[in-house]
Amino acid sequence: MEGWKQWLTSNSWTQSLLFLVDVSLVLALTYMVLLVIAERRTLWMVRGFIILILASAVSSFLRLTLLSFVLNNLVIGSAVAMAVILQSEVRRFLEQLGQGEILQLLQPTQRGVPKASSVIDEIVDAIRELSQNRTGALLIIETSSPIDERDFSVPGVKLNAEVSKELIQTIFQTTTLLHDGAMLIRGSRIMAAGVILPISERTASRQLGTRHRAAMGIAERVESCVVIVVSEETGSISLAEQGILNRPLTSSKLKELLEDRLSWSVDREAVAPGLRSLGRQVREKSAVVLSRLFRIPLPRSWKKK
Repeated sequence: MEGWKQWLTSNSWTQSLLFLVDVSLVLALTYMVLLVIAERRTLWMVRGFIILILASAVSSFLRLTLLSFVLNNLVIGSAVAMAVILQSEVRRFLEQLGQGEILQLLQPTQRGVPKASSVIDEIVDAIRELSQNRTGALLIIETSSPIDERDFSVPGVKLNAEVSKELIQTIFQTTTLLHDGAMLIRGSRIMAAGVILPISERTASRQLGTRHRAAMGIAERVESCVVIVVSEETGSISLAEQGILNRPLTSSKLKELLEDRLSWSVDREAVAPGLRSLGRQVREKSAVVLSRLFRIPLPRSWKKK
């Protein structure tokens, strides 16, 4: 009888240890995936995927057969869809994993991520030269959440190209097919060109040209963007936001306004420190649990927290 009790006790300890190892490995894998992605907009998608996995696990545990079947298939379909959407991130993750670079996966990286200042410089330099040459231009820059394409009259042509002064100037040359529409900039990427915007119907805006009325139209409808306008007739620079048109602006004033409003780079860079803090908290909590199980004393610095 005593032997049986000892076996049950030891088996319980083994199951508890295996459970902790299982949870730790899942947390470590999730942590690595989040570090590889490290982009706030995409993190919401990953968060939804994780919630879907947890729901599938709970339904399996509760033996809800039909719900478990549906959720399992949703998890598989979502995994395939994410692998297609995040091709470059998944490829980098698998390459590092295949090369045995586990420690590098646990370290956040900002390789290939342009700083906000460099992107703003490219935009301002392009606007300055377009203004000097009196070349009309219309740029929509997202400041926080992505703009729904349904807010556009026509979504335009998708580009997904790196922001550069040369590309911006080239697109707005009158000899190109996309110069009449607006350019959509998201983060450090030119997402689309030739976007047709809704025209503002305000009385005051009717005295303005088509580009300015289009800028006012999207600025009135969407709060999470600023719109830069270069007049083809005078070369003057304007900035529309939340239904207000600031004009005329100098290139230095435009740069100042953009630096004040574009926080996408700060948001992205803040993801990695947040994940490091989360990783530290997970390690400390795991250490506390293990210390209680195996009666291992904790460092004094951790006891004070």
